[in-house]
Amino acid sequence: MTNHIQSWGGLKVEAPDLLEPEDFLKSDRPAGSILPFGNGRSYGDSCLNASGTAIANRSSNSILSFDRVTGIVEAEAGVLLSDLIDAVAPHGWFPPVLPGTQFVTLGGAIANDIHGKNHHRKGTFGCHVTEIHLDRSDAGSLVLHQGDETGLFEATIGGLGLTGLIRKASLQLMKAGSSWIRQETTRFDNLEAYFELAPGIDETHEYAVAWIDSLSKGGRFGRGHLIAGDHEQTGGHPATGAASRLSIPFTPPISPLQGPFLRMFNETYFRNAPEGTSSKRVPFDTFFFPLDSIGSWNRLYGPRGLHQHQSVIPESQGFETVKTLLECTQASRHGSFLTVLKRFGSMKSPGFMSFPHAGFTLTLDFPDKGASTYRLLEKLDEVTLAAGGAVNPYKDRRMSAATFKASFPEWQRLELLRDPMLLSDFWRRTALQ
Repeated sequence: MTNHIQSWGGLKVEAPDLLEPEDFLKSDRPAGSILPFGNGRSYGDSCLNASGTAIANRSSNSILSFDRVTGIVEAEAGVLLSDLIDAVAPHGWFPPVLPGTQFVTLGGAIANDIHGKNHHRKGTFGCHVTEIHLDRSDAGSLVLHQGDETGLFEATIGGLGLTGLIRKASLQLMKAGSSWIRQETTRFDNLEAYFELAPGIDETHEYAVAWIDSLSKGGRFGRGHLIAGDHEQTGGHPATGAASRLSIPFTPPISPLQGPFLRMFNETYFRNAPEGTSSKRVPFDTFFFPLDSIGSWNRLYGPRGLHQHQSVIPESQGFETVKTLLECTQASRHGSFLTVLKRFGSMKSPGFMSFPHAGFTLTLDFPDKGASTYRLLEKLDEVTLAAGGAVNPYKDRRMSAATFKASFPEWQRLELLRDPMLLSDFWRRTALQ
């Protein structure tokens, strides 16, 4: 029987063999390249291996231990962050870093060194990983800690799943009086206003992220909402559940997330927040994972799938480069449905392939319209690199080898430490070109 596995951006490959994690070190494993596959939430081909075998890492999904005094949790790599939250939040602990979806595995969070809305306070996910158990085809089972002579701990965090099979890991949680969030939303009228507001908001809040209207022009260019948040001190853990309340049942032939609908949505969403600053108490999943309430929302981008372009720009180049990226998007007649702007802090990840660096990160997403979309994405790459920035690999499905190597000048260190059995479609078309 042939299995199919798919990335969140819509790329699909046949997977005739799906290995269980415990089969990786067996002598009778299939010949050829292998790649761990978690929950398929990477947008591009960094989680796919069309020319080889996939390891079904989700099958190992137990929380092994949780110290309620120290906040250290040990779990298998296939555990979802949603399960981790449910296990620790009722006891006053919380994952220190969360991405935009809770349906990411622990192994995937480490392999991509995910970031969240509080990079200015907590850095990346890898900053809080204390131990990694890794299986390698050439060295057997290893236990990794930061500073190990092998260099494998630093390579595995942000190493795109290529240094070996992550079997389990330990994570230092953060104290949180409650998983209810006090959300503060400031409506701003243009891009200049965001850049004036952002540093002060970061100083006073644990979490901060901005939504940008990618279509607005003139004096309203770059308008949006700056959304800050902090954990409430009381209230416990709201029983919200991880199930989607609405699901997209099929892929439409043409994406509705463009043209007049997108203009109407942006206008409505912008005015949904009152002028000035407003505050309300919201459940954690409403604050961190608004799209998780819509099952299979990626289908709305149409049959060709979704492109997401995320760049990080040095702080000194932030305003001018973000402005140029948005102008390029408008000039190409591509509207981004979910345009997100955040400020990264200076905390360095232990992973040398980690994407976040101090500065600003802009995320744009587009339905695939063919050649015009690819031309736009190449232009966005060009603008990003000219500013001394980088393009996120686990959001990508088409960047050139030159763009990748300019974004990650230490890629050869990862190649030297890559497990000789492990390979992804992304690594083939970028690093190995």
